[in-house]
Amino acid sequence: MSWNNYIDRIISSKCDKAAIIGIDGSLWTTNNHPNNWNITASEASVIGKAVSDPNLTVFQQSGIIVDGVKYECLRAELNSDNKMVLGKKKDDGFISIQITKTAVIIAHTKEGESHGDTAVAVEQIASYLGQSGI
Repeated sequence: MSWNNYIDRIISSKCDKAAIIGIDGSLWTTNNHPNNWNITASEASVIGKAVSDPNLTVFQQSGIIVDGVKYECLRAELNSDNKMVLGKKKDDGFISIQITKTAVIIAHTKEGESHGDTAVAVEQIASYLGQSGI
């Protein structure tokens, strides 16, 4: 299975784009998928470094930048299995992030939609990857 296939498992009527990157900043999903979130190599590098911080303070202090859009960090939670970050940009929507040992799963919820379903889908992918040692 290619990394792009995971995007199909996240996309819904509320979630319009998603991507998976490595915590090293590498891009795992590609622009070949119509719903891939076009994260630049520079943005992926910053996100990779930010998720390596055990307190996720970079997101809390500087926001989350994806596809040139800066999202305010609303919540960053840490638990024993993975890390979760939620962000919001007024008039753009929500960003949901889950971090595993080696991967960062990122998804966008359209403005005006509830981000709960997207957050659950991202968490399920993160849980699966985590159980697979990824």
